[in-house]
Amino acid sequence: MEHDLDDGKVRWRRFAVLTVPAVALTAGLGIALAQGALAASFAVSGQQFKVSAKSLTGEGFVQYGSVDVNARDELIPVAVTAIKKAELNSLCQSVVTSLPVIGDISLNLTAGKKTPVEATNLFVDATQLSGNASFTNIEIGRDASTLDKGPDGAQGMQDLFSQQADTVKITDLKQTAWATNAGTFTLSGLDLKISKGTKECF
Repeated sequence: MEHDLDDGKVRWRRFAVLTVPAVALTAGLGIALAQGALAASFAVSGQQFKVSAKSLTGEGFVQYGSVDVNARDELIPVAVTAIKKAELNSLCQSVVTSLPVIGDISLNLTAGKKTPVEATNLFVDATQLSGNASFTNIEIGRDASTLDKGPDGAQGMQDLFSQQADTVKITDLKQTAWATNAGTFTLSGLDLKISKGTKECF
């Protein structure tokens, strides 16, 4: 009996060691949600989408890690890119949905082939981004809670890594994202198509 009791104490001790950090993390995320520090201002869908552009130029650039939340209250880590004012040339956005019987259905949106797409207070919650980037007056490693060059509210949680710059230019932009929102979004030459099969921007 004494041996079993000792084993029980060991198990409970291990349980406590594992549980305390998880409880602390959950509490921290709860506080962050209450303060609006998490990325999502809405529940994201269960599908990521792809976005590409020949070029993006922006003023007031910040980037930091955050978390989106879906309708099941699941947490999704993302890298938030926020820009006060942006212009995109040859924008493409695509999402593929798999449906029973029908199979894959692709939604493709294009704009900005002649006149650039314009956006203000742009936020993109992404899991992948690539391209050729250049910045002016960039700050790398700044505390995410102190960002001040991006749109209002474009800040992360205290002690987390972030970066910001006065301006940004990215050519051959490709990114995969969970969400995008903007104060204004002007799409010149908008063309939206739905087709069978898999047709993505990249």
